[in-house]
Amino acid sequence: MAEVIGIRFKNQGKIYYFDPDGQIVHLGDMAVVETTRCIECGEVAMENRHIEDSHVVQPLKKLIRIATKEDLEHQEENHQKEKVAFEICEKKIAAHNLEMKLVDVEYTFDNSKILFYFTADGRVDFRELVKDLASVFRTRIELRQIGVRDEAKMLGGLGICGRPFCCSQFLDGFQPVSIKMAKEQGLSLNPTKISGTCGRLMCCLKYEQEAYEDLLHSTPAQGSLVATPDGRGMVTGVNLLSGILQVHLDSAAADAASVGYSVKNCKMLRPPLPRQKQKKSAPKEDSAPQKDE
Repeated sequence: MAEVIGIRFKNQGKIYYFDPDGQIVHLGDMAVVETTRCIECGEVAMENRHIEDSHVVQPLKKLIRIATKEDLEHQEENHQKEKVAFEICEKKIAAHNLEMKLVDVEYTFDNSKILFYFTADGRVDFRELVKDLASVFRTRIELRQIGVRDEAKMLGGLGICGRPFCCSQFLDGFQPVSIKMAKEQGLSLNPTKISGTCGRLMCCLKYEQEAYEDLLHSTPAQGSLVATPDGRGMVTGVNLLSGILQVHLDSAAADAASVGYSVKNCKMLRPPLPRQKQKKSAPKEDSAPQKDE
């Protein structure tokens, strides 16, 4: 077992483990720690606790100190510098005529490096821009190209549900989301309805996916042959959440309405039949293209 604390450096960002080095911290405290890139100041997101050694990447960096008043003032100064650096960098990007969009600027706590986050459609040759920025700020410059989902997480905003973006509120990282999830959840495949403001599939499609997968395994699919209390029939509609099947009974007329049954009262006799590939019909003689004489 190893004693660790959790530090978060960005709002709702990933939590990193550190060795408390005998110090006791509390949620919300600001702490100065040494990371792989430099000295940084972050917020305590997890108090002292013991976890399995297998969950820790060794060696653990140690906590330097709980942030003092001077540390917090220095961090606030850095935030003010970031606003100035943002404006300067935007002007430099325009001067170099680069196809890139500046998203955020971050000063490291010890001012040893300035990170500029940007988005672009493809690769950007920013070597001259880095030299120009280095001559202005007289420190190490690092430009990082990020994706549109990271941009949304940094900038924040309101989703189509009317609530703040999940990624900027509580998601530590992005989970893979696929169009298959929308299909299994019976959602409209209209891109405008299942895509977030970032243009990618909504992260919330992942939240209930496991529940839908469990229901799909225990619920007959549309087209299945089932036995109901009133006889056999074909499933014409499925409501996974309510557990109701719409069944067209074999004994009913062809134009009769389907009857609703609970999944618990139905037994699947045969899964849906595979769709047969339609044979391509030969083109008619009069439909063949004519050659120009």
